[in-house]
Amino acid sequence: MTSSARDSAVSLAKKAGEVERNRRPYGSVLETIGWTPLVKLNRITKGIRTPVYGKAEFFNPGGSVKDRIGLPIIERAEQDGSLKPGGTIVEGTSGNTGVGLAIAAALKGYRCIFTMPDKMSQEKVRLLKAFGAEVIITPTAVAPDHPDNYVMMAKRIAKETPNAILANQFYNEANPDAHYATTGPELWEQTEGRITHFVAAAGTGGTITGVSRYLKEKNPKIRIIAGDPAGSILAEMWKTKGKGHPDGAPYKIEGIGQDKVPGTLDLSLVDDYQTVSDRDAFAMARRLTREEGLFVGGSAGLITHVALRVAREVDDPNAFVVTFLCDTGERYLSKLYNDEWMRENQMLDAERGTLGTVLGAKTTDAPAMVSVAPGSTVRQALGLMHQHDVSQLPVMDGSNCIGSVSDWALSGKSLEDTKLLDATVSDIMDPPFPSVEAGQSVESVAKLLSKSNPAVLVRKNGAMQGIVTRSDLLQFLMKA
Repeated sequence: MTSSARDSAVSLAKKAGEVERNRRPYGSVLETIGWTPLVKLNRITKGIRTPVYGKAEFFNPGGSVKDRIGLPIIERAEQDGSLKPGGTIVEGTSGNTGVGLAIAAALKGYRCIFTMPDKMSQEKVRLLKAFGAEVIITPTAVAPDHPDNYVMMAKRIAKETPNAILANQFYNEANPDAHYATTGPELWEQTEGRITHFVAAAGTGGTITGVSRYLKEKNPKIRIIAGDPAGSILAEMWKTKGKGHPDGAPYKIEGIGQDKVPGTLDLSLVDDYQTVSDRDAFAMARRLTREEGLFVGGSAGLITHVALRVAREVDDPNAFVVTFLCDTGERYLSKLYNDEWMRENQMLDAERGTLGTVLGAKTTDAPAMVSVAPGSTVRQALGLMHQHDVSQLPVMDGSNCIGSVSDWALSGKSLEDTKLLDATVSDIMDPPFPSVEAGQSVESVAKLLSKSNPAVLVRKNGAMQGIVTRSDLLQFLMKA
């Protein structure tokens, strides 16, 4: 190990020791749930005076905030006698609650059956199965009261299965109570009571309800801001104070948003509700990963998008905005972290690339650039074009392009006067082709190409790399 690497390792060890992290052994993995880090966001907040911190819930053993409610839901069912030894836990879940329940159930010896909408990622399905759970996939595009809706199907399975309970996270008060008892106090202590804005989102509503109740008891001036996916009805229900009946629409973000208001969501605690598109949410999640090193899912991206809006509006270095980073990005490798999936769903612009990319994609057998000297004859120039199946040539004097010739121009002039076949190229050449750098974007180069200017020369570090014609660029764009 080098001296600098050793110093870095020592520094990290000291920081870990300062927070007493993992100083003693735990009795089980369940004891590692909670006390997740609060991390300052530095790069994505550039230009924003208000500090923003992320509550990194993916540090929980199951990779999400939902680990916090698994054990409390099970223990409450045990206490009221509805869940008996060897029983079955049934739940409709977007995946993360299932993991939280499955971890606790694994240690307590319970069987799990989970229903999930088909829009959820395969990573979540496989993860639940890895814990031994049975997973039943249901259609997403059905009404909330349809028998095939994932919540309705879970209710039916729980009713029909002997010694089974429905975890019922959408109406189970153990859900918000767990956050009132843990997440809220953690944020108050971690911020030393300086938190001014808490930004989250609602799926079941348990997190935002439980945390908000605790924080507003500590300081009623703390503002609670909720984010909602475009297509969810929750933001509209908040705005109309529950009097409206908006129609929902499909959206891609998992775990947050609803087509009906859950019983565990107290909308009266929310001070503002903001809607965010899938595209903006996923873009922010990817930024959190690439710029902050925080590997998160789409819900965290949506919430952080709202948090940055809030921070800009507040514009106060003494404010303290907390955004909620709900789960790990590992659950979404096949979706928001898959460029192909993102492009298929119009969430990511197609990459047009650079002029160097176009040059590298050419499949012709001809050299990268076929050129002609100014002293060559027209006959020789036409022969070169025929030999290499190209329709234009740069006229090169050493490394400088001093002119250009094209097949149609030389052929037309030579047919009118055959003596021109033996004339030198420099006597009848057209203006030179533009010379551009290989790193220049395809979009900017496309504007240079026209009928009167059919090609550009490509340079890299001062050296000529090749030629790109209108035809070359068109072929590249058709394949993109």
